[in-house]
Amino acid sequence: MSGKLIAIQKRIKSTKNTKKITKAMQLEASSKMKKLQTKAVSSREYTQGLLGILKNVISEEQEIGIFNEQREAGKTIFILYSSDKGLCGGLNTRIINTLFNSKEWKETPEEDRILITIGKKGYDYAMYNKIPIDKFFKAISEKITLIETLEIIEGILEYWTKGEAMKIYMATPHYKSSFVFYPQIKPYLPLTEETIKMHISQTHDETIDIDQEVATIYEPSFSDFKDSITRQIIQSIFLSSFLELKASEYSSRMMAMQNATDSASEIIDTLTLEFNKARQASITQEIAEIIAGASV
Repeated sequence: MSGKLIAIQKRIKSTKNTKKITKAMQLEASSKMKKLQTKAVSSREYTQGLLGILKNVISEEQEIGIFNEQREAGKTIFILYSSDKGLCGGLNTRIINTLFNSKEWKETPEEDRILITIGKKGYDYAMYNKIPIDKFFKAISEKITLIETLEIIEGILEYWTKGEAMKIYMATPHYKSSFVFYPQIKPYLPLTEETIKMHISQTHDETIDIDQEVATIYEPSFSDFKDSITRQIIQSIFLSSFLELKASEYSSRMMAMQNATDSASEIIDTLTLEFNKARQASITQEIAEIIAGASV
């Protein structure tokens, strides 16, 4: 067998091995995506329910809590969500571009920006482009619970409770389906009526009547109730966004690996055709040489 045929055979074998890997990664991503999809949607619905309740209890007559007050001065905090691993299509690029090309980021003076990154890819991008990072969190488990998020959330809320922050935004993907997600900039704090309406409208869920007025008795008091539900909302928004990030990550990885598997199949078919042509040419040449030798 000629050297050319051996080289083609090696390429076919190598491509087949790559195809097995991409196919396995596609199936793994599909399995994890389905689990995280359920969690993300459930968490989103829970958060929407809390937002609807808070919207109905906020009024001008009631006292303003620390997380509801609108401030005129302070830093603007941007929380950038990204994955810790690659091979997930354009997920991270789209989220990163959405943040750094956003009106909120561009119109905030550089000295008034505070960047917090969730995930390794966002951290790496900021470091490479010499964008200052105040805090970063990597390798957060996708099995994280609401209680486990408290340490991260408290580290973020510290800026707010100390009066250093004026606004907090989140750059995160909105998971719509297994094939569709879109990055968005969401206001995190303060939790005003306008912010709550924006959160609910960004989820495109019309099942919650945010203008519904219900007579409610608060126990032990309105102040304690409002403080409790506000903290729950802050925690659930963070967790919901993280779960949607993970659902979008595995969805993107599943599609990327499916495309890689299809491309490997095409390469194998092309190489197989090339191998057969080269093999046929080699056989034809050998037959011609035998015939020529017999004629002498």
